[in-house]
Amino acid sequence: MGIGKWLAGAAAAGTAGAAGEYALARYFVRRTLIRGNAKTERTQKMAGVDWSIYFPMIQAAKDKILENPSEDVYLTSRDGLKLYGQFFPQAGSKRVALCFHGYTSQSFSDYAVVAAKYWEQGFSLLCVDERGHGKSEGTYIGFGCLDRYDALGWIEYLVERLGEDCQILLHGDSMGGATVLMTSGLSLPPQVKGIVSDCAFTSAWEVFTHVLKSTYHLPAFPLMQISDIIARKEAGYGLDECNAREEVKKSHVPTLFIHGEKDSFVPCSMVYELYEACAAPKELLVVKGAAHVESYYKAPEQYGAMVQTWIDRYFQ
Repeated sequence: MGIGKWLAGAAAAGTAGAAGEYALARYFVRRTLIRGNAKTERTQKMAGVDWSIYFPMIQAAKDKILENPSEDVYLTSRDGLKLYGQFFPQAGSKRVALCFHGYTSQSFSDYAVVAAKYWEQGFSLLCVDERGHGKSEGTYIGFGCLDRYDALGWIEYLVERLGEDCQILLHGDSMGGATVLMTSGLSLPPQVKGIVSDCAFTSAWEVFTHVLKSTYHLPAFPLMQISDIIARKEAGYGLDECNAREEVKKSHVPTLFIHGEKDSFVPCSMVYELYEACAAPKELLVVKGAAHVESYYKAPEQYGAMVQTWIDRYFQ
């Protein structure tokens, strides 16, 4: 049964009492936050992008990167999870791009094309599996709230490996974009020189509220309130416990915000909120006609030029 029909039916039943509302919220949390229940195919359908038209470009970029030596690297999170990353070292380079994928994706999948551009600019690459994805452990997906501390661990790993004079760029798409923006509010080492965030959401609470309304035509109350209680108890964090809009207010790291004008999954309005709130040096690129994480593919020259300018300004 589709979630729309199930949720609609459960919502009707929920009017009979709190038990129905709780059952609805529990189903929503388990379907959304637990690995294995969150399906890539469903996410891609909701994002509304026909990725098949870009597969040749993506595959060519993957082949180009995979011609180079790489190694599997691991990190233990502060709550004891074994996290995975794929590291592509560039001999003699002190520049490194640390990349975070989107919801239901994994390490290198989101970054073949953009990673190839960083590689051409002399960056080593570290593409990680966020908790609850790919080869990383974790039952619950962190939606940036938990992943920001994992990101801090990866940053510390890179500084230790590459030296105090390394220069780190954080790049994230969608949930990965939210992750790097939430990370920007932490106390980061000076080696983090810049952030690129593509189609980030403000918080799990706010993007879920949007999806419930736009996709399933359901009100957020009381589903989100109950879901938040369940998430805190089972996943270990609240759905609005960390909001990227609040975190970027504390940031000192230059940040480039990118978003697709036609994004129906993470509404484009969120990037304006994030950009306005950011206290660090910042730039904004909104690509006309681009849907969720489609900006590079819709406007590769514009996207590439903006990122190149960013690199030239903040990386030696």
